[in-house]
Amino acid sequence: MLLSICIPTFNRLDCLDNCLNSILISSKLVKDFQFEVCISDNYSYESPEKIIKKYKDDLNIVFKRNKTNLGFALNAINTIKFAKGKYAWLIGNDDLILPNTLNYLKNLFENNKQVEYFFINSYYLDSNLLKKYNHPFDTNTLQELNLKKLSKLKENKKVKFWEVIDPKVSWEFLIGIFLSIFNREMWIQGLKSINQKNIEDKRVWSNFDNTCLNAKIISTVFNDKKSYICATPLSVNLIGEREWANMYDFVEIVRIPELLDYYRSQGMSFWRYIYCKNFALRNFFNFFAKIVINGNKGGIQYVNFYKHFFRNLIFPNAWFSIIFFAIRNVKKVLRIKKNKII
Repeated sequence: MLLSICIPTFNRLDCLDNCLNSILISSKLVKDFQFEVCISDNYSYESPEKIIKKYKDDLNIVFKRNKTNLGFALNAINTIKFAKGKYAWLIGNDDLILPNTLNYLKNLFENNKQVEYFFINSYYLDSNLLKKYNHPFDTNTLQELNLKKLSKLKENKKVKFWEVIDPKVSWEFLIGIFLSIFNREMWIQGLKSINQKNIEDKRVWSNFDNTCLNAKIISTVFNDKKSYICATPLSVNLIGEREWANMYDFVEIVRIPELLDYYRSQGMSFWRYIYCKNFALRNFFNFFAKIVINGNKGGIQYVNFYKHFFRNLIFPNAWFSIIFFAIRNVKKVLRIKKNKII
């Protein structure tokens, strides 16, 4: 087995249906490529078995359902552990793959057998646009939509791992699980770096380990391994389906800078760290204001003000974020006035 597409799922059955349909469409355009789809259901309110049954005859699906909700981290780990592929690709049930994705990956793996970690570019799309089409969504119609790339890079290339950690590659610095394909057995070995108590905490993004599980393991295991940047988007990340949308500001301004601190501890160079950390703080004051205003819904209970706020004030963008915020709002007002005049 070469690839395991691992889907830790919870609720959102329509999304899972779309996701599996996208994999089915892509599977019809590739030959002699051994892959499986591993689905771990985190005790959804309604079992996804009916959805999965639709695809069982056409896709090699391994399905397990937890007897209780384990939280995101342990559920994601489960999908990797019962998978069998050399490589694993964690994606959300609200992600889609493109019609040419599996054929592209087949060639990518064949031509880069020594690579252990692949950064995989993605498109992003407002999920509301899918409602205009029949369900399940046919990914062949994606060409009709105005898809935007997460990474603006145009060149595929072999790199050293730390070259992947760059805002020009990904502004979220690998916190998105769908951005990475990796050697599965090596990843499992990396579980030693994770605090077991933290990943048993079921609260959404309550600590660093249960938020940045995948990125932490990847940076621990693959930081000295051959890596590859695939600038060609192979998935579509849907915007608008996250149940934790009210904690988006918290993840960006607390967890991502915390992730960069961890990268530094694992060997990322000082100057790359300063460059990336400063970039990550470009929304510092306005996002922290939102967190305070939203209270527990925004994640305020998980903020360590000394670690997450005061220690980051040494970075210029923490202060420039006030100016950036003001400029964006002035431009927004001017656009509104311009549209009214027109």
